[in-house]
Amino acid sequence: MFPGASPAPSLCALSLADQVACELRDDIIGGRLQSGMALVEADLVKRYNASRNTVREALHQLGREGLATYVRHKGVMVRRLSVAEVRDLFLVRRTLEIQAILASQPLREYQSDRMLDAIEAAELARDREDWQAFGTHSLRFHQHIVGLRRSPLLDAFFTNIAAQMRLVFAVAPDEENFQRPWLERDREIHDLLAAGQRQAAAETMNHYLDDSEHALLDLLNHPAVHSPTDMTRATQRRPT
Repeated sequence: MFPGASPAPSLCALSLADQVACELRDDIIGGRLQSGMALVEADLVKRYNASRNTVREALHQLGREGLATYVRHKGVMVRRLSVAEVRDLFLVRRTLEIQAILASQPLREYQSDRMLDAIEAAELARDREDWQAFGTHSLRFHQHIVGLRRSPLLDAFFTNIAAQMRLVFAVAPDEENFQRPWLERDREIHDLLAAGQRQAAAETMNHYLDDSEHALLDLLNHPAVHSPTDMTRATQRRPT
């Protein structure tokens, strides 16, 4: 679970294999592990002072979560997601995030504070031009949206969705131009929720997810065609 997210079930405390899997998942969400990187068993054994069986179990867990895959002659690698898988991710995000907004109660102070903390952390990352951290804090904001349902199981599930989204972000050739436009839209969603305008917040989130999906699918379908300027225009597009 990434920093500041709602408390998830104590999966990370169940076993050493769970702890290794949690740390690897956090490294993916934080952008430290990206698609195509090798997860070398011997290195992980040393890093975590764990047995090969423990590390193998952790890697199998990441595989079941769609974050790692075995590649012949290369070993276990951080996964690259297909176009169909990205579409499915956004189907899940719409189901979780929009329904969380529509079913939410008036925003409590602590919920607002968590969202604003994520937005402010993203602003600081933007000022430092740390776009990996920026993307992580944006995902954290959306974790807090799902957290409106107050379901530890949904929180834990969305952590995996966030990790897969981070892998998709890595396809952007210019992460600054891809990430920058989303900050004000996160703040707009928070402000609508704070004002009690749930329907407007849900509609804004739907447009947000539509635009994000279109921009990422454009990149996956035409990775060498779209310039950074094209990406900025895509991410700023709003349905009329």
